[in-house]
Amino acid sequence: QVLLVESGGGLVQAGDSLRLSCAASGRTFSSYTMGWFRQAPGKEREFVAAIDQSGSNTYYTDSMKGRFSISRDNAKNMVYLQMNSLKPEDTAVYYCAADLLYYPCRPGSDCDRAAAYWGRGTQVTVSS
Repeated sequence: QVLLVESGGGLVQAGDSLRLSCAASGRTFSSYTMGWFRQAPGKEREFVAAIDQSGSNTYYTDSMKGRFSISRDNAKNMVYLQMNSLKPEDTAVYYCAADLLYYPCRPGSDCDRAAAYWGRGTQVTVSS
C-alpha cells in the first residue's frame, strides 16, 4: 500500500512557475514508476508526465514538453513537478500517482485505470 500526499498548489498568474511535491509512504517507493495527472473543471483526468524508477527516463504529454519537468528523490520518497510559463488552461487539480501500469493514456477512464495508487490532488489555478 502506498499513501501519496500532494502539496504546492495555489493561485498564480499566467507566466508564473510552481513546483508541486508528492510525498509517498512505504518502503517500495523506488520500485514504482511515478506520474502526474490533472483534471480541469468539467474535463476528464489526463496524463501529464511520468518518471521511471531510477529517475533516468521521463515522458511528457506533448503540450507540456519544455514547460513541465518531473523529477524524483528516492532517498526522500518524493516526486516533483516543476511547472513553468503557466497558462490559464493549466488550471486543474493535479494528482500524483504511483505504480503506473501504462502511459500515456487517453483522458477519462483510460487514465483513471493507469495507476495503482493515487493522491487526493492539489489545486492549481492560473489567472490571466
